[in-house]
Amino acid sequence: MAVIQKEHFVSSVADALQYISYYHPKDFIQALNAAYEKELNPAAKDAMAQILINSRMSAEGHRPLCQDTGIVTCFVKIGMQVQWDSDLTVQQMVDEGVRRAYTNPDNPLRASIVADPAGARKNTKDNTPSVVHIEMVPGDEVEVMIAAKGGGSENKSKMVMLNPSDDVAEWVEKTLPTMGAGWCPPGMLGIGIGGTAEKAAVMAKEALMEHIDIHELKARGAKDADEALRLEIFDRANKLGIGAQGLGGLTTVLDVKIKTAPTHAASKPVVMIPNCAATRHVHFHLDGRGPAQLPVPSLEDWPEITQEVGEKVKRVNLDTLTPEEQRSWKAGDVLLLNGKILTGRDAAHKRIKEMLDSGAGLPEGVDFRGRFIYYVGPVDAVGDEVVGPAGPTTATRMDKFTEQMLSETGLMGMIGKAERGPATVESIARHKSAYLMAVGGAAYLVAKAIKKARVVAFEDLGMEAIYEFEVENMPVTVAVDAEGNNVHETGPAFWRGEIAQMG
Repeated sequence: MAVIQKEHFVSSVADALQYISYYHPKDFIQALNAAYEKELNPAAKDAMAQILINSRMSAEGHRPLCQDTGIVTCFVKIGMQVQWDSDLTVQQMVDEGVRRAYTNPDNPLRASIVADPAGARKNTKDNTPSVVHIEMVPGDEVEVMIAAKGGGSENKSKMVMLNPSDDVAEWVEKTLPTMGAGWCPPGMLGIGIGGTAEKAAVMAKEALMEHIDIHELKARGAKDADEALRLEIFDRANKLGIGAQGLGGLTTVLDVKIKTAPTHAASKPVVMIPNCAATRHVHFHLDGRGPAQLPVPSLEDWPEITQEVGEKVKRVNLDTLTPEEQRSWKAGDVLLLNGKILTGRDAAHKRIKEMLDSGAGLPEGVDFRGRFIYYVGPVDAVGDEVVGPAGPTTATRMDKFTEQMLSETGLMGMIGKAERGPATVESIARHKSAYLMAVGGAAYLVAKAIKKARVVAFEDLGMEAIYEFEVENMPVTVAVDAEGNNVHETGPAFWRGEIAQMG
């Protein structure tokens, strides 16, 4: 009979969350590198290069892979013969481990959890509470699977109640393009089928904890219906041509994981949850002999990749940028930004809207005229850092504010990740603005381009405050140009056709 000490459990959770904040799973790196090697679309290949370079930098520097260090989901399987030496519940112990990990002074992780979700949405400051699933199983061990799930990919989760005769692969093929690029492909798809609505969702999330092995499955062939369905969905998904970051390309998903459960004869619940390019999870056991010992990966597990700066890359000085120069950019152009940008995301935009609507104007010290706004919520800096990892957040969430920002503040353009909605693309074209896309999943790499940072407004919003960044050679792609040309439409459409011709 194993006796699990409270401190062993708590410290193992804390160590695991620090570990996954800067170490990608080895299988993910291998799968992404294989996709990088075969990619034919230069834009998608560059995006994957940035993700791989960022991953190695994070492993070396022990700093977060992504500025969105996630909401913690923990699956705890407790052997029936286990005893606890603890005055806390399992939920409380997981939360204490989360609290320690996210407030670690050597590598602070961004606190993203807000309480009162339908009301004030006030940040809890320590990323608790976590989401804990507990299952009693035979044995005398505790098995823990823990993940930090970013909001961009979590928000793209899809659920449907299919008819019993409906085709799951057909539903996935139809649904995946509607998810846009906010989940930062290429990544994994976790799919739960059966049970009830909530059971399917839990299975989909748990499926994402498994190792990437689709290529081994393809080599040996499917042994059952679930494996056959994995292969079919993998093939259909990649033939869509969505590609890395939604730019179009050969690889949209790196693996498809499926878990199933018996269900009602009249039902076929299906939930699909994507994992992003910042896939973060780890698996450990406790048997009463001490805290978990997580293996330290070798840097040799990461490929040596150098990002190539082509001749067509345009260096831009944002401090002297004219409207005429900005309007000359074409969708697909690669830019290296230099100069000052302002930041702002959901909470800042909401507050700006309230101020503009009330006639109060913008906060003191904030002037968007002729400026670009970067949709970001950075991690706190440590040591001599100017700012912590600071990758883009999903731009689509700011669509509801874009027309007012362009028409009332003099804003020249925006920087974020993923696509913009049709109405926003029209607004960008009408105002002769531009939307630039930075690579999601390359937050530490992007942060190295930020040479100065200061809060200029809304300091009480924490990571959602408005900053002024001074950047040097920050890489972006023109996603929507002043004429409304949109790479998130043209790229996947072109590569879908190319893949079809390849057979």
